[in-house]
Amino acid sequence: MDNQNNKKRIVITGMGVVSCFGNDVDAFYDKLLAGESGIVPIEEFPCSDYPTRFAGAIRNFDTGPYLDKKQARRVDPFIRYTVVAGKKALEYAGLLAPEALDKLDKIRCGIIIGSGIGGMSCFQDGVDTIRNQGFKRLTPFFVPFILTNMGGAILAIDLGFMGPNYSISTACATSNYCIHAAAQHIRNGEADLMLCGGAESPIHVVGLAGFVACRALSERNDEPTKASRPWDQGRDGFVMGEGSGVLLLESLDHALARGANILAEYLGGGVTCDAYHMTDPRADGLGVSLCIDNALKDAGITKEDINYINAHATSTLSGDMCEMNAIKKTFGRHVENIKINATKSMIGHCLGAAGGIEAIATIKAIQTGMLHPTINLENPEPGIEGIDVVPNIAKKHKVTAALSNSFGFGGHNSVLIFAPYHA
Repeated sequence: MDNQNNKKRIVITGMGVVSCFGNDVDAFYDKLLAGESGIVPIEEFPCSDYPTRFAGAIRNFDTGPYLDKKQARRVDPFIRYTVVAGKKALEYAGLLAPEALDKLDKIRCGIIIGSGIGGMSCFQDGVDTIRNQGFKRLTPFFVPFILTNMGGAILAIDLGFMGPNYSISTACATSNYCIHAAAQHIRNGEADLMLCGGAESPIHVVGLAGFVACRALSERNDEPTKASRPWDQGRDGFVMGEGSGVLLLESLDHALARGANILAEYLGGGVTCDAYHMTDPRADGLGVSLCIDNALKDAGITKEDINYINAHATSTLSGDMCEMNAIKKTFGRHVENIKINATKSMIGHCLGAAGGIEAIATIKAIQTGMLHPTINLENPEPGIEGIDVVPNIAKKHKVTAALSNSFGFGGHNSVLIFAPYHA
C-alpha cells in the first residue's frame, strides 16, 4: 500500500462511544469480541400490541461530568449522547482537561456530528403538550432541541470550538457523511482537528411505530438476542439501536506537534446516490460499487490493499445481499482474501449513529488485530459461500486497510477507509 496522492494526511487520535454496551470504547469492543448481544425487550414505553417489542436500548444513561445536569434534563437524548461521546473522544485524545483545551487554536477546531432523525422525543413531547395543554404550555426549547445540528452546537458552546460546525442528515449513512466532510475541512486547510460522527435516539413510540409501518423490523419477539442476523436465511428485518459514535480527526502535522497517541489513519472516503428508490437499494449494487471505487481513488490505494470490511449489513432481506453482491462485483476474486463482519448483529442498527459506532469498531480491529464475530449466522445465504464473514467467533486478523460501509434511505451510500498509521 502506497498512498501517493499527496493529500494532507489525517489521523484518528480520539474515539467516544455511547452504546447499549456502555460508554467506554475498550469495554464496548470487548463485548463485541465476546459475541454478546445488546438487544433487549423494550421497557421504556408500552408496546405490547406492536409486532416488534425489542431493541438495542441504552439503559440507565448518566451524562456524568460531561453535561450540566439541568441541561441534561432538558435536552433530547440524542443531544445527550452527542455531547458525552464528543467529550469522551476528546478525553481519549488527552484534550478534554482545561489546560489541554486552552492550548488549542479553537478557531481551527470544528464539529460535524449529525443525526438521521434528530430530537424526536422532544418533538413527540411537544406535540402531546400542544394537544393536551395548548400551545401556551409549549417549552421555548421545543425548536432548538429537535434540530439535528443542536448536539454539535451545544458541544461547541461548551468547548469554545469556532471552526466548521454543522450536521449532515442522510438517514443511516449520516455518520459516514459527517466523517467524510470533516476530513475534507482538514485537507482543505480549514481546520486542524474535527470531532465527527453521529447520534440517534429513536427508541420511542413514534420511532418504533414508524419503522413498524415500513415493515422493516424483525418480529422475532421470542428470541430478541437472535433477531439481528445479517446474511442468515432466517433474517426477517433489522433491529433498532441507539447511541453515538464520535471520532477525533487531526491533521498528521497537528497530531505530531502535540505528541498525540495516533490510533489509526483515515485514508479517504466516497459518497454516492443510488438515484433509484426511497428505501430499497439497487439490486445491481451500482451505487455501492461506485462508492467503493471513489473511496479507493480518494485514498490512493488499490483494491488489493483492502483486507477487512465492516459491512452495513442490517439484517434486511434485500439489503444484505445487495451490499454483498456489490462487494463481490468490486473486488472480484480478491474478495476471498477479505474478512467481512457485521457489528449490527450485536447492537442493532443505530441509524444515523451507526457509521460512527462502526468506525470505532473498525479502528479497534486495526489496533487489536482482532475482528469481532457476526453472530446469529446459522444458515448462511448461498451467495456468501467462500467469503469469511467471521461467523459467531472472533478471529485474529492483521488489518492492512479497512472499509467501513454505511447506506441510508434515499439511496445515500458512504464508504470510509481506515488503516494502521505508519510514520
